[in-house]
Amino acid sequence: MVEREATAKTTYGTLPVFFGHGSPMNAIEQNQYTQVWREFGLSRPKPRAVLAISAHWYTNATMVTAMQSPRTIHDFYGFPTELFEVEYPVKGDPETALKVIEHARPTVVDPDMTSWGIDHGTWSVLRHVFPLADVPVLQLSIDATKAMSHHFEQGRRLAPLAEEDVLVVCSGNVVHNLRRIDFSLPGEGFDWAHKFNEAALGIMTTDLLKVVDLSKHHDFALAAPTPEHFLPLVYLAGMLYEIGLNATPIIDGYEYGSLSMTAFSAGT
Repeated sequence: MVEREATAKTTYGTLPVFFGHGSPMNAIEQNQYTQVWREFGLSRPKPRAVLAISAHWYTNATMVTAMQSPRTIHDFYGFPTELFEVEYPVKGDPETALKVIEHARPTVVDPDMTSWGIDHGTWSVLRHVFPLADVPVLQLSIDATKAMSHHFEQGRRLAPLAEEDVLVVCSGNVVHNLRRIDFSLPGEGFDWAHKFNEAALGIMTTDLLKVVDLSKHHDFALAAPTPEHFLPLVYLAGMLYEIGLNATPIIDGYEYGSLSMTAFSAGT
């Protein structure tokens, strides 16, 4: 790991990041989390493109958006009209989509020209990171039929994108249990949420290979009753393992008992 880390510091430029995106309302609110997302965008040169791995494109295949102008998807209900009026009019990047397809082999990645776009797991974060929508964005789906180890290895295969000035943004939540939400607990987490989040923090900052073992944690079933919000973190772990860096938390926090808003970057 020492030799790989030394290589990473001199070879890889655009390092991946994980954001706990939480409620779609973060897209239009100003809070401690959106402030960190904004500061992240201001702290580094803009990348050539963003590849987003969002919890909200969870399907039975691996696909990458390859259209010139992806639509803004409002994949939620019951929120204020203002949120449904948000548009994030970024360009796509078909050329980078071909790079993703190449790097992901032997996994077959199908180019998607029409069915998807930019979902709220992506645009609720990116409209703070890149508010001018001036960085092309494409999305990679998460294949629900694959084991967690597959997603870790897929992250490893995508690591070369960091050398190609493509920022991989993984968007999910370490703890995400909507059925256990308690709206009387803003800024707080249940004991089991703290325990699982702290276990993930320990692994992401010291031993990335063990991220798949979190599925055996006593509180995994409560923290991730369905895996789609957790799996983007596994992609980040795979990428950083291949690059030779552990993750660094850039913000930590809890909302409504059963959501954690932890975000990770790489290096310092």
